[in-house]
Amino acid sequence: MSGNNYLNVYRGPNSVRDYFDPDSAPPLPLVEIPDGLNPYRRDGVRVYAKMMTMHPANNVKAMPALNLIEKGVTPGKTNTIIEYSSGSTVISMSLIARVFHSISDVRAFLSNKTSVAKLRLMQFFGLGITLFGGPSQPEPTDERGGIRAAQRLSEGNESIVNPNQYENDDNWKSHVRWTGPQILRQLPEINLICAGMGTSGTITGLGMFFKEAKPSVFRLGVCTAAGDRVPGPRSFALLAPVEFPWKSAVDHIEDVGSHDSFSLSLDLCREGIVCGPSSGFNLKGLFQFIEKHKAAGTLRDIAGDDGEIHCVFLCCDLPYQYINEYFDKLSAEHFPPIANESLTKVDLYRYDEAWEKDAAVALPSFLDVKRMTHDAPIFNLRSRAIGVIGRSGAVALKQDATIIDLRQSIDFEVFSLPGSVNLPFVSSSHASPFSDPVVLEMLWPKLDDYFSTPPDDLFRLLQGKRILLLCYDGDSSRMATSILRAKGYEAESVRGGFRALDVLGAREDDDSVAVNGHGTKQGIAVTREVELVTPS
Repeated sequence: MSGNNYLNVYRGPNSVRDYFDPDSAPPLPLVEIPDGLNPYRRDGVRVYAKMMTMHPANNVKAMPALNLIEKGVTPGKTNTIIEYSSGSTVISMSLIARVFHSISDVRAFLSNKTSVAKLRLMQFFGLGITLFGGPSQPEPTDERGGIRAAQRLSEGNESIVNPNQYENDDNWKSHVRWTGPQILRQLPEINLICAGMGTSGTITGLGMFFKEAKPSVFRLGVCTAAGDRVPGPRSFALLAPVEFPWKSAVDHIEDVGSHDSFSLSLDLCREGIVCGPSSGFNLKGLFQFIEKHKAAGTLRDIAGDDGEIHCVFLCCDLPYQYINEYFDKLSAEHFPPIANESLTKVDLYRYDEAWEKDAAVALPSFLDVKRMTHDAPIFNLRSRAIGVIGRSGAVALKQDATIIDLRQSIDFEVFSLPGSVNLPFVSSSHASPFSDPVVLEMLWPKLDDYFSTPPDDLFRLLQGKRILLLCYDGDSSRMATSILRAKGYEAESVRGGFRALDVLGAREDDDSVAVNGHGTKQGIAVTREVELVTPS
């Protein structure tokens, strides 16, 4: 272990290699869990999490992967690495193979019952994936399983290496080489070590190390409860064919179920010790063991010279790839509710600030203006008195443009922009869809459905045209713009809607955009095509 890289800085051509190498880095953190998570703190029990998640590969399997790749790869000959693994081991191998040996062809053989999240994670790291049917944790000697398939592919081929974490002693020896010494150096007063049992490599290596380095340390293994499943560890029955010397490396084994594993790891995460379900699994096994000794009155039997019991459990990986499983395993009471959750099904398209224009910019882009005499204003946008003051035909809709007015028909008849089309989806009495989720939930599906299959006469006005949308305050038209953009139309909206026109008119006493006044019929009403959205 590095004794002089306390600043944790890596430089030079081998910087990433040194970053991955436990001999070049400070030991991975050992963190005592908060008293609120330790029900036995008053009994003199102190519990520490060994954060294997803090290795660059973010999981406990990084240590075996380092050792297996170092011992198994032949420089200049090995081109491909194949491993049967549900995720952490083979992902670590892929990173280490690239960093240390520039080998990019790493392939994962694994169960077809692997979650989509894990499959995507392996694809993300560049792994080739081959799925196998049958048990998700096949016996290493089962000729029908993926473990033997990986072995057969590598037999007789010098360019392919199958490290075989299930039978290769370099798996558990990695923890004799690195993990065990780190823990003992960090916590010389350790009294108990706890780890889950999958390949059994972790507890075998730690158990064998402490058997020699500090024989008083109690070695606790944890298996999954019969018929249950936690990602990583196995049931006791599935350990039978494992050839590692795990039986001489453990003093006791606890069985733990999936609900407790996920629940306790969730508690750990929320208190700042971010880890996956197998970490909660290990801690639950430790708690069960402590509880049995407390009930029997034998806790003092494993205490140290200071009268306290210093326990270490391993945090094996991170929770993110298991998020869906947390929600499957745990009840809704474990998670805060989502306000306005119904909005996850509406307003699904993206927005862009460039699609929302100020009125002073948007209107000249969509309307043609004919200059008049020097003493007559072109337009008047006075609030409450917007009307045509220029000559007839002074302002007209540009040929490549369409303006859609989403206000109610009565407001459209009072005042509308030249050549605009009325689709009365929005009422002035309704709140903005962005401030009232009920309005958004009801209005968005109406607009999305309408613009998905617009009437033929409207389709002709949309196809190949630049489209400007307006409403009362600009928010509903902004949402409609998002919908039209998602359907391939070149749409924009006016920021602030017709209220912005009032403001603009108040600011510009003499200049503005000519619009239809009372009784003008330049706008096109199509009220029969839609119905008003009214929240219930």
